Amino acid sequence: MTGPAAQDPRSTTPAPPTPFAPAGRRDRSSDIRLDADGFPLDAEPVRDEPTGGALDLEERSSLRRVPGLSGASTELTDVTEVEYRQLRLERVVLIGVWTQGTAREADASLVELARLAETAGSEVLDGLVQRRQNPDPATFVGSGKVAELRETVQATGADTVIADGELSPGQLRQLEEKLKVKVIDRTALILDIFAQHARSKEGKAQVELAQLRYFLPRLRGWGESLSRQGGGAGGSGGGGVGTRGPGETKLETDRRRIHRRIAKLRREIEAMSTVRETKRGRRQARSVPSVAIAGYTNAGKSSLLNAITDAGVLVEDALFATLDPTTRRWETGDGREVTLTDTVGFVRHLPHQLVDAFRSTLEEVADADLLLHVVDGSDPSAQDQIAAVREVLAGLESPAPSELLVVNKVDAAEPMAIAQLRAALPGAVFVSARTGEGLDRLRARLAEELPHPDVELEVVLPYTEGALVARAHGEGAVLGERHTGDGTVLHARVSEELAASLRASAVDPAHVS
Repeated sequence: MTGPAAQDPRSTTPAPPTPFAPAGRRDRSSDIRLDADGFPLDAEPVRDEPTGGALDLEERSSLRRVPGLSGASTELTDVTEVEYRQLRLERVVLIGVWTQGTAREADASLVELARLAETAGSEVLDGLVQRRQNPDPATFVGSGKVAELRETVQATGADTVIADGELSPGQLRQLEEKLKVKVIDRTALILDIFAQHARSKEGKAQVELAQLRYFLPRLRGWGESLSRQGGGAGGSGGGGVGTRGPGETKLETDRRRIHRRIAKLRREIEAMSTVRETKRGRRQARSVPSVAIAGYTNAGKSSLLNAITDAGVLVEDALFATLDPTTRRWETGDGREVTLTDTVGFVRHLPHQLVDAFRSTLEEVADADLLLHVVDGSDPSAQDQIAAVREVLAGLESPAPSELLVVNKVDAAEPMAIAQLRAALPGAVFVSARTGEGLDRLRARLAEELPHPDVELEVVLPYTEGALVARAHGEGAVLGERHTGDGTVLHARVSEELAASLRASAVDPAHVS
């Protein structure tokens, strides 16, 4: 036996360490530089306790599928006992249709599909693109390209084909019959990634709802060999003589059960969104400004939240690494309390099933006082990604708040690309969550853009009202404070609601200025 497996365990010569990455390679999402031995360069002091994000990353890594092992592929939860399309994404070939835009945009879309497939645990073997005015209604690509795709699948030994678009049930069936391998589309792939990464009860319910809505019109297998309708006198069942059978089919029974499950999930999500609205209402009642962090997936939103608030949330170089919104508190330079919420990332052609299912989560963006739109400055398609995010936000029922563009990862971008972005995005803030470059400017801009309290007053509060003084520091801007024999003299700018409470508790309400 040769190779690493044949190494003598009694040998005193230690085996060379397996390099995590080439020397100087940077993990763009986790923002850690690694040397040739895989050890971090310029690492920050190690925490005494692991963060929640580090624990999540360790658990996710421990559950990675191993290519080539049977049973290691992703399978959707079988909640209805039907033949769900089990996604075995191990060795895949990609196929896309270029209908509009430039060749660069078509290639970028296929590259993004490859990254999605790798995030789901696949090995991408090859990719094909066909230039067409419209996708073929029967097979997505033309008959000649189907034959070429079949040859590519046989030559590479692929077991799955992923289409860069949403396929109709008929297109799925036709392609599988011609290619003799499993075929899935971009929507099913994204749903699979969401199913792997959902952590909270609300997130799992939202993903399951999106999955059921997607798979409902694509149910097949159980009912194809059975009659669809029971008989009836004189052919009243609709089929006539020779078509009456044993009654309702398994396919129709499963479809009805899925409808019931969808209705139940909608009720559960609505109840959970009520809890979220209650928490949001409490913050609004206290006049705590809120910032929603949104942007394209893997743009560094979680890294930026960690850099600003030391939140310790999960950071991974993968698409859709975090799905559940995370809210952390932060104080501005003048002492005002602010909440920052990291929301789900966006992607081109985000499935409408996910947009509908995650609508309660996206409400965090609509109800915020400021939208922090994070852009990956090192991506050649940065401006296209900005347009994709804005397209999704435009589809929300409530208008999005004012936007502050933040171009992240400037340390990994080419100087010419950054110069072009500065010219195209004059109001943006350019930062690096890894090196800390520009973070002070970002904090200052956040303090400027957030709403300021409206009422300025000077009041003398008795020393027993320490809680109100603390609220003034947390929710408003304290301009001056001194202590006298009568109490605390507070000069502050606060909201109308807090100003009313301060006046009511003043030592002499008639002399509040």
